[in-house]
Amino acid sequence: MEKFKSFIIDKGQLTEQEFELLSNKFRIKEINKGQTLLQKGDVCRNAFFVEKGLLKMYSINEHGVKNIIQFAPEDWIVMDRGSAYFNEPTEYFIDAIESSIVVQISEDFMGSAAELNPKFRRFNEILLQNHIRHLQKRISLLIGSSAEVRYLDFIKLYPNLTQRVPQWMIASYLGVAPESLSRVRKELYLKSKK
Repeated sequence: MEKFKSFIIDKGQLTEQEFELLSNKFRIKEINKGQTLLQKGDVCRNAFFVEKGLLKMYSINEHGVKNIIQFAPEDWIVMDRGSAYFNEPTEYFIDAIESSIVVQISEDFMGSAAELNPKFRRFNEILLQNHIRHLQKRISLLIGSSAEVRYLDFIKLYPNLTQRVPQWMIASYLGVAPESLSRVRKELYLKSKK
């Protein structure tokens, strides 16, 4: 849990004592590859901070196709904020791409931390605004950018995932067919050789 503790203390500016006071609001979990943490119809009650491993958040459309919304490698947090905040059933799944170690954070952790330390409230606000910014950029890329631009943005956002994630998952995240992604990767490789 060292990465989570460092994240909360260094970036969230909680003290060691405040962190310990909140220790009943999170717990460490070992997750097997393929294990599901959240499934459609559940109400999201936890966020998941990835200590080690890799998670994905996705939906399944009416044709049974998985649409990947987010990857969560080490030091990332993943949850369905809408389900948690509005206490509504989720449309999403969260599961492990790799065997992982996650910190399961209860839904009231952020509020309790903000009550203990006003600096944490500002940190949480920045996290939320950053999340919104990334979602808006992603929507803009999906509706208005080429597959190549989307792939280059993926590499920038997730620089270490191209070797850890199957190509079909990357294609799903980008909203393109796997064959289109193969073509983009080949074209980028050829450009790099010129």
